Amino acid sequence: MSKIRKGDEVILTTGKDKGKRGTVLRVLDTGHVLVEGVNKVKKHTRPNPMKGINGGIMDKEMPIDISNVALFNDSAQKADRVGFKILEDGRKVRVFKSSGEVIDA
Repeated sequence: MSKIRKGDEVILTTGKDKGKRGTVLRVLDTGHVLVEGVNKVKKHTRPNPMKGINGGIMDKEMPIDISNVALFNDSAQKADRVGFKILEDGRKVRVFKSSGEVIDA
């Protein structure tokens, strides 16, 4: 079970986009995450009329290491660490370390 999943709202803790918030679009096997609106780079593309691709400079989101993001706690309005807890019914859920509040319903 991963601490950060697709659809989670995260905040960047390091790098050029430190402090920005975004939603996780993908979690990659290499220990990286793709976050919406952060770590944008300029990609120069050549036109390819066979595929219908226009040339030019495009903005593209690049993966960022999972250690450089933290889950955003809505109730505390800040980044928070994640732990695991097993409930009475046997389910394993994620919880915030600061408050013990359950993330997964």
